Amino acid sequence: MDTTIKDFESAIAELETIVKTLEEGDLPLEKSLALFERGVQLSRFCHSKLEEAERRVEILNERGEVKPAPSALGLSAEDERDRSR
Repeated sequence: MDTTIKDFESAIAELETIVKTLEEGDLPLEKSLALFERGVQLSRFCHSKLEEAERRVEILNERGEVKPAPSALGLSAEDERDRSR
């Protein structure tokens, strides 16, 4: 794993900057390729971190320590309590 990437949030921020820069399109080919390569590294890092977080949530759900999100969005906490009775 690339040790120059600090955390998920900084990786996302850098990736957004790269996308904007590449969309402008005024770069030499070599610079564009280097940015694209860095973007792929960042994207893989973020994907890995998201998968890791998903696994942790699944483990917690299996242990019963975390309740799943409400299935119907837009319901208040009071509505959810009423539904669970």
